[in-house]
Amino acid sequence: MTDWVKSGWRSKPRVQMPDYPDSGKLRAVEDQLAKYPPLVFAGEARRLKTALGEASRGKAFLLQGGDCAESFAEFSADAIRDTFKVMLQMAMVLTYGAKVPVVKIGRMAGQFAKPRSAPTETIGDAELPSYRGDIINGFDFDEASRVPDPQRMLQAYTQAAATLNLLRAFSQGGYADVHQVHAWTLGFIENSEAERYRDVANRISDTLDFIKAAGVSQDAAHTLQTVDFYTSHEALLLEYEEAMCRIDSTTGLPVAGSGHLIWIGDRTRQPDGAHVEFCRGVQNPIGLKCGPTMTVDDLKVLMARLNPDNEPGRLTLITRFGAGKVGDHLPRLIKTVREEGAEVLWTCDPMHGNTIKSSTGFKTRPFDSVLREVREFFAVHNGEGTIPGGVHFEMTGKDVTECTGGVRAVTDEDLSSRYHTACDPRLNASQSLELAFLVSEELSNRRRAQDRAAAV
Repeated sequence: MTDWVKSGWRSKPRVQMPDYPDSGKLRAVEDQLAKYPPLVFAGEARRLKTALGEASRGKAFLLQGGDCAESFAEFSADAIRDTFKVMLQMAMVLTYGAKVPVVKIGRMAGQFAKPRSAPTETIGDAELPSYRGDIINGFDFDEASRVPDPQRMLQAYTQAAATLNLLRAFSQGGYADVHQVHAWTLGFIENSEAERYRDVANRISDTLDFIKAAGVSQDAAHTLQTVDFYTSHEALLLEYEEAMCRIDSTTGLPVAGSGHLIWIGDRTRQPDGAHVEFCRGVQNPIGLKCGPTMTVDDLKVLMARLNPDNEPGRLTLITRFGAGKVGDHLPRLIKTVREEGAEVLWTCDPMHGNTIKSSTGFKTRPFDSVLREVREFFAVHNGEGTIPGGVHFEMTGKDVTECTGGVRAVTDEDLSSRYHTACDPRLNASQSLELAFLVSEELSNRRRAQDRAAAV
C-alpha cells in the first residue's frame, strides 16, 4: 500500500480522542514507545488472519471476550487467569456444539481506552471531562484525574506486556489441558440450576474418555494441552497505535504491534476519519463494529478501504443492534456484502445494544436480552444462507454482579453487591459459561439442519 503512512491519520477528522495539554510531554512518550519491542508479532497476526478466514467459511468459530475496559487498579495475575479460564471453558463447549475449532481472542492486553457518549459527565453541581479509560485519564471524579496524561500510555504498555507474558505461559504451559478445562466445567454443572446442561457435559466427558482409551499420539496429546490465544482491543487512541506500529521484517509491511486484532468502534468508523485511515494500512485482522446507524453506502466504502484485496480473515463485521432489532438491520448489510462479493467474517456483539438502567440505578444488561440478540443473529443468517461466524462478549472471570439474570438469577437488587466495572456491565463467570452452552445449542441445531439438507 504505497499511499499510506502511519502518521497519515493526523490529517483526518478525529473523534473520541483526547486533547493533551502538553504536546512536548506527549511527543516524548510517543518517542519512547516507538523504541519499545512490539507486544505482538507479525507471524502471530498472520496466523490469526488465516484462522479467521476459516471461520468466515464455517470451518472455525470465533469466541472474542474480555473486559469492557482494562483497569490499572484491578490488574492482577488472578484476574487474568480467571478470565482466561472461563474463555477456555466456553471454547470447549462451543467446539463440541460447532464441531469445528474455536478461535480464541481476548479483549485483553490493550483494551484500555473507551469511547463515551458525552464529552463530560456531571455529579451534583460538578461537571468534568468524561473518563475515557486508564490509558487516557483517571476514573476518580476530580479535576486532576480527568486531565489526559500521556504517561499513562507507558503504564498501559507495561501492563499489556505482563498480561501477554502470562497468557502465553498459560496457553502453552499445560494450564489449558482439555481434561482440566472440562473438570472446571463440571463444577459449574453441579449447580442445581445448571442441570439442563448436564447432558452436553456428560457427552463431552464420554468423548474425552474415548480419546484417552484410544491412546492418542504424542503430537495429539500436546494439542490437547495447549491452545492458541490472541489479543484484541479497540484502536481508539491513535497516538499509542502509531507509536506501536512496526515494519514486518518478512514482508516489509506495517503491522500494529499493540495487539493481534484491532477494531474500529461504531462511533469512530467514519469512512474519511482518522481511525479508518490508520487501520486500513496495517496488516493485522481488523474488526468493524456495525450498529443500527451503519448505512449501506458507508459499509461499501469501508469494506473497500479496509480490505481492498478482499482477503479472507482480514475484515470481521461485528454487529451490535440490540435484541428485537437484528431483523431490522442485519439483512440489508448481508445483502450489501453479497452484492459486493466481499469476504467478511460475521460475528455478534450482543452486549452494547442491550444496556439499560436498572430499577436500582445501575447500568446493566439483562442476560435474556443478550441471549435473544444472539439467537436473532443466528436466525437471520440461517434464513439468508450465510455463516454466523462468531460471538463477542464483554465478560470477566470474576464473580461480579453487573448483568442481571442467568442460572444464578442476579436481580436489580443484587447489582450493588459486587458491581466493579469502570465502564460497562460484564457477564460474570457463571453467566458467560451458561451463554456458551446456549450458543452451543444454536451451533448444534445449525449443524444438524445442514446435515439434513445435505442428505436430501
